[in-house]
Amino acid sequence: MLIRFYSIAVCLVLAISAFAQRVDTDIRIFNKNIHSLKIAPVDKPYGVPIIALGSDEQLNVNFDLIDYDAHYLRYSITHCNADWQPSRLIDSEFVSGFNQADITDFAQSEGTFTHYFNYNFTFPNDDMQILKSGNYLLKVSEQDDPDNVLFQTRFSVCEHTVNVAVETTSRTDIDYNDAHQQVSFEVTYKPGTIQNPYQELKALVTQNSRTDNAVMVENPLMVGGNKVTYDHNPTLIFNAGNEYRRMETVNVNALNMGVSRIEYFEPYYHATVNPDQPRAATQYLYDQTQFGRFTIRNAEANDSHTQADYIITHFTLEPDDMLPKGKIYLQGEFTQGLSPSATQLRYEPESGTYTCDIMLKQGHYNYQYLFVPDGGKVGLTSYIEGDKYQTINEYLVKIYSHPMGERYDHFVGYGVAYSGK
Repeated sequence: MLIRFYSIAVCLVLAISAFAQRVDTDIRIFNKNIHSLKIAPVDKPYGVPIIALGSDEQLNVNFDLIDYDAHYLRYSITHCNADWQPSRLIDSEFVSGFNQADITDFAQSEGTFTHYFNYNFTFPNDDMQILKSGNYLLKVSEQDDPDNVLFQTRFSVCEHTVNVAVETTSRTDIDYNDAHQQVSFEVTYKPGTIQNPYQELKALVTQNSRTDNAVMVENPLMVGGNKVTYDHNPTLIFNAGNEYRRMETVNVNALNMGVSRIEYFEPYYHATVNPDQPRAATQYLYDQTQFGRFTIRNAEANDSHTQADYIITHFTLEPDDMLPKGKIYLQGEFTQGLSPSATQLRYEPESGTYTCDIMLKQGHYNYQYLFVPDGGKVGLTSYIEGDKYQTINEYLVKIYSHPMGERYDHFVGYGVAYSGK
């Protein structure tokens, strides 16, 4: 009897432990031959990957697989709650038909030194219709080996049942026109649609689509009528950062912005980005950027998706002071999914500089340098880029609702605001 009781207890503990274990749902590139991954609304290459539930809106997924042979791939999706952990819904509850579809649109590169296949697909489509709002994890794998996941990325589907008004200010609760920006927002909804805002609602706030400094907010400042106010919340104070740096490699035979030279050393082109200096001690200088995003372009090509070449791109940072113990990383949309070791700068003792080499497809790129102190997880702009209150940042506020009795978080609305505008 005691043995049986002990066995049941052990099984129960293991079951609880397995249930509590978090699933890795970060944007990840597992196969080193996958490059230039981008997911965005159709015809909005700089847009956030969000579409409306039940609409004709679609997302476009584009990526390259560097190889001489084509691979036959498929994709599937997983429904997630606000914290990006898988929900309790089964496939048939959030997607119609089968939760997998083949990627049939792919083409071989043309006239490039690097041989690759470009893959492209849009969804929802006739093969896959989405039935529920929320966050989704999209996985791409080999057709004949579904467990061999090449990469996973994120998107969201919104119900648009609430209105979200977002504001930003540099007059924060901790400083005044100095190094920070503070976000506040109001959520309005129709009577009867939300019974208990304090328990049902939560908000996810991101700055320039970064995930390392994203904030989840569950406690509003005030609820009145059909309006929920989130204000004077210390977790909604962000480091202001600086405008993203820019560089381009659109023409291998001409001068490119931010690049000193492009040369060919078999088997790759190599681009040397102009050495960067820290900007923490310099005055703010406005520059129009795309909030860290990139776009593929070969100025001499008819179709950049298949005719843009890959270039080993060399970044150099020339520090003016000794930094505390920690690591420096390149950050931009193009670094999403890459391993930390691929984006970490290495110190060169002979020159006293930090360098990083990344294979990038020809195009326009935004980037910045983030410093992560030893033991930290959030990238800091203060040490290298500086925190300037005038910086124009993109703040996205996503509102989720979990009504009593439901088994998943509904994504009910979102708002966007740009600081300094």
